[in-house]
Amino acid sequence: MGENFVNFMGGSPLNRLSWLRPSQSFLNAVIVSPATRWILFKSGMPLIATNPITEKRTFALLTTHDVKPLLGPEPYFGQGQNPGEACTEETPVLEAARIHGPRVVFLGLKEHNPDTASALPTSDFKDPHAAVANIDGTPYFSVDVADLEESKVDEVIQNSELAQTDVKLAFTEPRTAMGSLDAFTAAVFAMARSMVDWNERNQFCPACGSHSYSIWAGWKLSCSSLLPWAKNTGKKPCPSGRGLHNFCHPRTDPVVIMLVMNEAGDKVILGRNFYSALAGFVEPGESYEDAVKREMWEEAGVKVWNIRYHSGQPWPFPANLMLGFYATADPSKPIRTDLDNELEDSISVDRQQSQAQVIKEEPLFKMPPPTAIAGVLIKHWVEGNIQAGNAIKGNL
Repeated sequence: MGENFVNFMGGSPLNRLSWLRPSQSFLNAVIVSPATRWILFKSGMPLIATNPITEKRTFALLTTHDVKPLLGPEPYFGQGQNPGEACTEETPVLEAARIHGPRVVFLGLKEHNPDTASALPTSDFKDPHAAVANIDGTPYFSVDVADLEESKVDEVIQNSELAQTDVKLAFTEPRTAMGSLDAFTAAVFAMARSMVDWNERNQFCPACGSHSYSIWAGWKLSCSSLLPWAKNTGKKPCPSGRGLHNFCHPRTDPVVIMLVMNEAGDKVILGRNFYSALAGFVEPGESYEDAVKREMWEEAGVKVWNIRYHSGQPWPFPANLMLGFYATADPSKPIRTDLDNELEDSISVDRQQSQAQVIKEEPLFKMPPPTAIAGVLIKHWVEGNIQAGNAIKGNL
């Protein structure tokens, strides 16, 4: 099940071209391509285009020509000490550096025919503009405009090509926006929102407190004290200047979410505010299975075994990865929520009760939507696609 099922916001449909992120020649060529499209955010809210007749929502995809007033002077990547200057030194801390202007993220390429796509090796970019002209697809970039002058942002949106059509353009609360997106757009949204959020949250180096700046097309941060022209007299060297540091790269926080059933497979445990599968963050020193066991014990006082993976779902609020599991518990043992007091209530429901909620009959309680992995776990169990299975209980 896990390798075949793709949840909403999953699928990662773009060719991320990660090996080209340090290449400022590639990035400076692809960013000005007429095919390039931009996804704008404002404090994490995406710019959404709404069809006035059908009310269908999708990303408001702007061109580089549209957003150019927001980006600052060229070069856009590989910037030097002063605005408009290109870096002249070849050093890791200046690889596709963006020091001036808002932080920009290169998301990847939507290939027109992924089955026959070229590998786009770095050796192709001796003449980057010629190489980019041969790309068969749509490059995607993203930027958060929250820190830019509001009147300039409004002017850019109003003057965009898209604004000259009948669609309505507005920054929209992300959870409201995502429910009406198609599968491709939702998956790109998950990546874009997580990346712009990470860039906006991390304005300072956690190792020394200096300002940070982006390199690798927004996929890595570096400390400004490492810049060749930095004035560091009397300062201790920043620890990030040596070795590998996880705070320099985007983070993803794993969360286990589990639907626990009895040995017969005809009852499951749900917890609320609204009733749903139980969930919790994975802690250091735990496997995913360890986290499932601990969270079920802490939140519901239940010991579980026979833990099976179902599927995963990116959840960009801000950067979680939901990992869905099924597990088995003893129904004769009482459910208790007084250990960590996170839940208002936790109940055991049978398939018939849950089915009534899935098909919207006799709504005794609110169920999670199918756009959330919790709703998928419950729905697949209700439909009989998931069995309790047999497993040795082991050391619980």
